[in-house]
Amino acid sequence: MKQSLNLRLGQQLSLTPQLQQSLKLLQMSTLDLQQEIQQALESNMMLEIEEDSSEPLFDPSLDKRSENIDSQTSEGSQTDVPDELPIDSSWEDIYENAMVAAGNASELIDFEPQNTKSSTLLDHLLWQLELTHTSERDRAIAITIIDSINEDGYLVSSLEDIFQSLQNQLDDLDFDEVIAVLHLIQSFEPVGIGARNLSECLTLQLQQLPDNTAYKTAALAIVANYLDSLATHGQEKIMRDLQLTEQNARLVIALIRTLDPRPGAKIQESDYEYVIPDVYVAKQSGQWQVSLNRDVAPKLRVNPFYSALIKRADNSTDNTCMKNHLQEAKWFIKSLHNRNDTLLRVARCIVEKQTGFLEHGSVAMRPMILKDIAEELELHESTISRVTTQKYMHTPNGIVEFKYFFSSHVSTESGGECSSTAIRAFIKELISNENLAKPLSDDKIATLLKEKGINVARRTVAKYREAMSISPSNQRKRVL
Repeated sequence: MKQSLNLRLGQQLSLTPQLQQSLKLLQMSTLDLQQEIQQALESNMMLEIEEDSSEPLFDPSLDKRSENIDSQTSEGSQTDVPDELPIDSSWEDIYENAMVAAGNASELIDFEPQNTKSSTLLDHLLWQLELTHTSERDRAIAITIIDSINEDGYLVSSLEDIFQSLQNQLDDLDFDEVIAVLHLIQSFEPVGIGARNLSECLTLQLQQLPDNTAYKTAALAIVANYLDSLATHGQEKIMRDLQLTEQNARLVIALIRTLDPRPGAKIQESDYEYVIPDVYVAKQSGQWQVSLNRDVAPKLRVNPFYSALIKRADNSTDNTCMKNHLQEAKWFIKSLHNRNDTLLRVARCIVEKQTGFLEHGSVAMRPMILKDIAEELELHESTISRVTTQKYMHTPNGIVEFKYFFSSHVSTESGGECSSTAIRAFIKELISNENLAKPLSDDKIATLLKEKGINVARRTVAKYREAMSISPSNQRKRVL
């Protein structure tokens, strides 16, 4: 092959480090952004948080308070501790001004633990086991059974499997010993723990009720033999077999509904993660105003002391390092400013197009896609996608993600368009107001939506209903 040298003129788009940093900050969530800012503050000497100069750095009242405390203690009135205190005396009797010097109750530090370890169902059961007098043999069996209980409180492993796993650890183990220890664990709190199925769980809870509880016997019979009929609303068979009147059957079912099918869930605590909104939307003077949440990202600035130490003609290592840090600090502040500006522009554009949602809720949501916002703001769709990912807006209807405002559309009889989010809201509203004795079918819901001018097929209604985790009409029916 003959080698040759040619010149070619072309254009190529390259991502500079500044542009890469801007895109990185743009798609970050609130938590990721705070971590990125903290990391930048720790690694760059030129960056610092701009303090609010309107707040006084020193409170003169604190100094006066400390002078009063010094004047009191200098006389020895509060520092002379007696050798012996009367038995019937209290701390407040000897030190009358102890709480006065500490200030008001609102100024006291809140020592409530913020990051305590969440209690689990396993810990709760093991704690009750420690309070129970058992042998080492029964304790080993109990620990194995407790390890097989899931978060809802049910025993997920069969007793046969538990028995086989313990045979290698305990000599001459009898299957009845495992059953006896299981009954011991089922006596723990919460009631219904350690059940092998729903019927046993409800039975354990009913057995804990007093013997004079009305309809207890009938409820035990239903949860033991008629749970399937109860789930499919076959009350006629239950009434016929147990010889119950409609009124009595209603009261028995009401008693069963007071039971907890997931007893372990109320013990199993979880760490709640609160959503911090990026923007706030509020109506002021008849207009919807959008503002950034200033608590999400602190305002940064370049440290004036370190920046003044940079010498232009100095090429020393320290001076070059400070120059690099200064340039990186300026880039970071500019990228952060561009992120906030783009976020605010997109939020304002969404609010302008979705005013109906702010006024009337989800039923007034308009169909909108990313392309609509991109054309309005003259930005690329990928930029809008980055801005709306993991960003939240605080509205009068709650905190919602930016992505919530974007949905497909369905044509209407008048030639307009209706958002799929609004259709789901209509379906949910119709089902919540239906007659439980005769719930609405998917075909009936489609007919009611058509009367509103929304052309939706029955299978589309079924798809939206299933997406909202709503049962079909035959399972929503309530006879009693």
